[in-house]
Amino acid sequence: MNEKEALLEIEAYIKGTYGQHYAKDKKFQTTEIIFDLGHGAGFCVGNIIKYASRLGKKKGASRKSDLQKLIHYAILMYGMEITKKE
Repeated sequence: MNEKEALLEIEAYIKGTYGQHYAKDKKFQTTEIIFDLGHGAGFCVGNIIKYASRLGKKKGASRKSDLQKLIHYAILMYGMEITKKE
């Protein structure tokens, strides 16, 4: 099923996002601020729904890029759950 390859691609994608547009000249990621304000779960769910609903439909966006973004928000949410600890 290529899970190992998929995980490596997702890891590379996520690492690449932290040097892009909003993050370049900022001390904090906007997402970190949203999480710190207590809106992380809703923010992630909203983005997961957005990218799932537009899979391959937005001009210029590929199905793969939409899936990568969807997975990234799911991982952010998963990380938030890990941080909570039982």
